[in-house]
Amino acid sequence: MGNPAKIAIVDDEAHIRVLLEQTLEDLDDAPEILTAVNGAEGLALIERERPRLVFLDVMMPLMNGYEVAAAVRANDALAATTIVMLTAKGQESDRTRGLGVGAHHFITKPFDPDEILELARDILGAP
Repeated sequence: MGNPAKIAIVDDEAHIRVLLEQTLEDLDDAPEILTAVNGAEGLALIERERPRLVFLDVMMPLMNGYEVAAAVRANDALAATTIVMLTAKGQESDRTRGLGVGAHHFITKPFDPDEILELARDILGAP
């Protein structure tokens, strides 16, 4: 089962990681927030830490978000991990591909921090 006290942010853009971290710090019971700067590092982090929730960028070096999501979905030990894909490209084909490889939600950048917080609360079952 995913660790309810852990959230992973996998994005190669530092300002996006910081914005997500600042947004998620408003959650009750302050979950541990883990970050990775590329897809390969992100996948290793997810497999090691088993976060309950992952915010995953699509376009990254080494492995893209689609590849990471597919690898997470292929690992039964990570079945409880919820993946939210983030992308600067809002095309329906990107969304369809993301959901097809196992993402649960798809959010287009720039995103509304309130939307991120509400989604995280829903997924984590936080008040």
